[in-house]
This record gives sequence, structure tokens and C-alpha cells, in this order.
Amino acid sequence: MSLIPQFIPKFVLETRVEVSNKWVILSPIIAIILTLFSGIIIFSLMGKDPLLALYTFFIQPVTTLFGVTELLVKATPLVLIGVGLAIGFKANVWNIGAEGQFTMGAIFGGGAALLCNNIESYLVLPFVLLLGILGGAFWGAIPAFFKTRFNANEILTSLMLSYIAVLFLSYLVHGPWRDPGGFNFPESQLFSDYAMLPVLVENSRLNLGSVFAILVVLLGWILIARSIIGFQLRVVGLAPAAAHYAGFKHSGLVWLSFTISGGLAGLAGIAEVSGPIGQLLPSVSPGYGFTAIIVAFLGRLHPVGVLFASLVMALSYIGGENAQIEIGLPAAVTGLFQGVLLFFLLACDVLVRYRIKSSSFISGKRS
Repeated sequence: MSLIPQFIPKFVLETRVEVSNKWVILSPIIAIILTLFSGIIIFSLMGKDPLLALYTFFIQPVTTLFGVTELLVKATPLVLIGVGLAIGFKANVWNIGAEGQFTMGAIFGGGAALLCNNIESYLVLPFVLLLGILGGAFWGAIPAFFKTRFNANEILTSLMLSYIAVLFLSYLVHGPWRDPGGFNFPESQLFSDYAMLPVLVENSRLNLGSVFAILVVLLGWILIARSIIGFQLRVVGLAPAAAHYAGFKHSGLVWLSFTISGGLAGLAGIAEVSGPIGQLLPSVSPGYGFTAIIVAFLGRLHPVGVLFASLVMALSYIGGENAQIEIGLPAAVTGLFQGVLLFFLLACDVLVRYRIKSSSFISGKRS
């Protein structure tokens, strides 16, 4: 018996000297590709034709004009919320409660719409939108207060407030705001035409909210890339010690991040109930506030990237609905795809700050 040396490869993660700009771009693209390959495996295990399922899920929904408009309708709230979250995340301010801010925007703006149901004036819509923005900003200001006053963890406070907002909406539509002529269904009265967002394309649900989303992308880019405040947000996120030395007020940036992200989530909420829905229901969101977190990171915390990421995630919503109808896939497939995408995105993002380095070591094998 003798020992035969054997070279065994070994892979380790080595910290990069600086962030890889190449992998910043490649990471979301590879994550999407890996998600599609995972979809093939998932559909095969479910006994479905994987190619037909992928076509039904990702291509068929946008082969008609109505499908394209629905894609834009679904993407609108994701853009509005995602840009707001990206601004906060730039400064390491972790607002995880956009779902609640979205809901409070719908409550405040929807309440204003119900209050003005008998008023015939073109000033009703601006008033409704303003109340929606203020509602979301108010709900975002609560975790900002606890963070700056008591150093409470903003992840927990903002997240818990989301459940309070959803339960409050449910109470209102089951109780004081329930439509007396609605056959006891838990829903409010329909909003008047003066409180509804104008439709942009005939025979579709595409409305003025999509224009707001484009404007927010533009203004978000100006704020982050071309303003002193944006510079401060980036410095606080990348080098907190340098920001403190430069005299940047961290508490002020926390308040700014939460009020902007909350206000935009509130705008998304009122745009949803004054647009496609037209009234208040027990649930006005399929999870836009949580999905927008994925959108913000998939878009690399850049407003233009958020726009394209929102279209991808919106496609998962309408694709999931289409797949349920056409080939009988369960509704949970939409959430599954979003979760898989987030998993691969986080995995690929490791290579932004680390590189894979191969080495080998010698082991002995008896013969």
C-alpha cells in the first residue's frame, strides 16, 4: 500500500478591492435567467408542459394591446413604491412597511373621495391625491419618529404598522364606511367620476397614475444623482463615519427617506383605488408593498432600473393570473416565482463584492 498524492480543487470567496460594476449589471440579468430555468423544472414537476407554461406565463399576456395596458397598470404602483424605497435604501434606511403606507394612502385618499362624492368639481381629484400622499407620509413618519427618538429598529416598526393599516381598512369597510346599498358586502360606495383618475387608453384600465410613475422616476433620478440631498443619502449609505465627520444629519435623512417613500407609497395606494378599483375594499393590494422591495434591489436602487424591474414583476402578476385561467396553475405560482427571483438575486449579488478564487490542496489516497 502506498499513498498517491491527489489534487482536490477548492473554491473560496475573496473580497474585491472595490465593488464590481460589471456584476452590478450582470447580477439581475443572471438572476432572471436562472429563475426561468427554475420555472422549467417547477412546471415539469407539476406535470405541465414547461415551454407552454413559460409561454403562457411570460409571453402570452403581452401579445395584445389590452395585455400591454394591464402590464403598465400593474407596474405603476410598483414603480411609485420602488423609487421611494430605493431612496431610503441608498442611505441604509430600511422601510419595510410600504404595504401599510400604501394602504393608509388608500384610506386617507379614499375617505376624501367618499366625503366629496356629491361635489362636482375638478378640484376633487387633486384633493383626493393630496390626502393619499399625506396619509402614506404620515404612516411613514411613525417609524421615523421611533427611529430618531428611541433608536427603535425601523424594520420591525414599519413592518408591524403594515398589519395595523390593513386591519384598520378592514374595519372601515366592514363598519362605518360600508356601502348601505351594497347588499351587505364589505365595500365602500363607488367613487364619483370627479375622484377617479382619467383613463388614457379607451377600453382599458390604463390611467393617469402611469404618467405619475414616469414623473416620479425622473424626479427620483434628479434627487439621487443631481442634488445635494442625494449626495448625502449616498454618503450615509456607503460611509456613515465620513457622513458623520462631514456633519450630515442622519436623523434628518431618516425623516426625509421615510416621508418620501411613505408619500409615494400613499400615492400608489390612492392611484390604485381611484383608478382600477374605484372604491375601498378589505384588501386593495396583492402585496405591492412587499414586492416593491424586490423591485428596488432588482433595479439596483436606481429609478430607471426600478422602472424596468417593475415591468418584470408586473409580468409575474398578470402571467400568474393568465396561467391560472389557461392551464390551471395554482395562484401561489406567482409568489413562488417572485421568491425564487429574490433568492437568485441575493445569491448573484455576492459576486458584486466577492470573487470566486480557485485553489487546490493535496490529499493522500491509499492504493
